[in-house]
Amino acid sequence: MRTDFDHIKVDRASSKARRFVFVLLENFTLLCFASAVESLRIANRMSGQTLYDWTLIGEGGETVTCSAGTEFNVDDDLIDVSRDDTVLLCGGIDVQAATTKRIVNWLRREARRGPTMGGLCTAGYSLAKAGLLDGKRATIHWENQDSFSEEFDEVELTKSVFVLDGNRITTAGGTASIDLMLKLIAEDHGEDLANAVADQLIYSSIRTDQDTQRLSIPTRIGVRHPKLSAVIQQMELNIEEPISPSLLAKDVGMSTRQLERLFRRYLNRSPKRYYMELRLQKARNLLMQTDMSVINVALACGFASPSHFSKCYRAQYNTTPYRERGAQAARLSV
Repeated sequence: MRTDFDHIKVDRASSKARRFVFVLLENFTLLCFASAVESLRIANRMSGQTLYDWTLIGEGGETVTCSAGTEFNVDDDLIDVSRDDTVLLCGGIDVQAATTKRIVNWLRREARRGPTMGGLCTAGYSLAKAGLLDGKRATIHWENQDSFSEEFDEVELTKSVFVLDGNRITTAGGTASIDLMLKLIAEDHGEDLANAVADQLIYSSIRTDQDTQRLSIPTRIGVRHPKLSAVIQQMELNIEEPISPSLLAKDVGMSTRQLERLFRRYLNRSPKRYYMELRLQKARNLLMQTDMSVINVALACGFASPSHFSKCYRAQYNTTPYRERGAQAARLSV
């Protein structure tokens, strides 16, 4: 391990530290924020210079509570930023509620000054709500992808760990903040410093913007069977207009009966049941994270009949879509 006196020589030292303005949204995810700020702290330590400094701000200028329940004292309210600042919003659960009208107006005003602006974890939603991702490539935590794509069709949503598009940055959350910061540190001061920071973090697999955020299908389901993986991938890509089991089987060179046996053997359910669970999971995400009507949610998930949708939803989640929506609204109002 390096010592405080074994500093890394940086490629492009600057007399002026790059300032990050972290905007903590209510219920932000602690991991995405801590991963980002710790990377900057370690870069300063490993270089022996103040290459980066940062300030924490939040609506109201007093305290913001993370999703784990810990309160953070922020340095200031929603301040004016400069063109040279890098503004990073930190999001988490219930980002729609945390993206207040004041936050949106502040984002629009400050964006006109020309700083780099980014959203960590779910805060890409906040940038999109302010119109700052229109025509841009972006990413967001996989759990929020369905609702995001339904609400912001002018944004080119990807499944990448992080995305840099001009002066807009988005990440998928969690440790993706480390990957982003290592990328920025390498651009600012060279690969040696970025690698030294990664070593200090015991971070041995640095991801790029070409890496996707979710585990591969074989890893996720715990089964390495190429035909099974191919069928599940087709299911995930065709939620709104489900494909029949016979066509799915034909696409991978199997009979319907063989496909049925394959799913029973490895996943202990039929292809039809597995497909239904995927569709209902997307429906639940849309109900919890968007203002789409229940009928439109049903259509987006391949249900032609609202009554059939409600029946299937109740069987899976022991509640109706309407009650789910009402319970979510009640939680947000507390």
